[in-house]
Amino acid sequence: MKIRDLLSRGCPSFSFEFFPPKSEEAGAQLEKTIADLRELEPTFVSVTYGAGGSTREKTLEIVSRIKSTAGIEAMAHLTCVGSTRDEIAQTLDRLVDAGIENVLALRGDPPKGQTEFQAVEGGFRYAVELVDMIRERFGDRLSVGGACYPERHTECANPHVDLMNLKRKVDAGLDFVVTQLFFDNRRYFEFVEQARAVGIKVPIIPGIMPVTNAAQIERFTHTGGVTLPFQLAADLDKRRDNPAALLQLGVAHASVQCGELLMRQAPGIHFYTLNRSTATKDIFRALQAGGFTRRQ
Repeated sequence: MKIRDLLSRGCPSFSFEFFPPKSEEAGAQLEKTIADLRELEPTFVSVTYGAGGSTREKTLEIVSRIKSTAGIEAMAHLTCVGSTRDEIAQTLDRLVDAGIENVLALRGDPPKGQTEFQAVEGGFRYAVELVDMIRERFGDRLSVGGACYPERHTECANPHVDLMNLKRKVDAGLDFVVTQLFFDNRRYFEFVEQARAVGIKVPIIPGIMPVTNAAQIERFTHTGGVTLPFQLAADLDKRRDNPAALLQLGVAHASVQCGELLMRQAPGIHFYTLNRSTATKDIFRALQAGGFTRRQ
């Protein structure tokens, strides 16, 4: 089923993001995570796409299997990195042939070792070009999502320019957008208000990543331009050598975040799971206890 139709039901969506594993051990961990989270009946799940299409085959395989065997609606990430228009079109054809109806259209990050994005000859420079091609080739057969940045894209110094870039993507045919992770809800609410003011009407799904690893989160804040609130940073620092306490902190903070987001009419929550289920399940159970997960 298309995600745009799932989002139109009027009840909050709950979705999980996975990435293709790089080893047999990681593959087993992902299978366990999918099995654990399946019981929560997610609205959909998404599978990321490595730089330069490096995980293209695994992405196709995982997203197809999740939909066909796990019975969960699935969305494939698709990037412009390292691929020509024809190669991307072939990938899309394979997704459609496999019964996939949902795609997250992204420009993608530069491959490891490169500091700037460079389109290959015959490729796309921007995500809006990818969205244009998908709509031109498939019309409404696919539901297309995109990414947005409540604290602006790291490559764009002007937040208004960044917002207008998003509007161009939406006008090209996005059905919904998913935000980069954030830890301060004020950033999300202000961003939504600004987006609505410039005419962006599609659902804006907040992306949430629970704090489970201090160094990892600090790396995200450094490279991704994400702000870590002072009190959360201080609490994280006190617990950085205590994994159990850190997990408890992460679950508590994210649960409060999600509760406020849903109370103030966010269309759902997209969890960045990092292929682990414990924190996400704990947060979902907290939301369940608070009555936030009722489905119509």
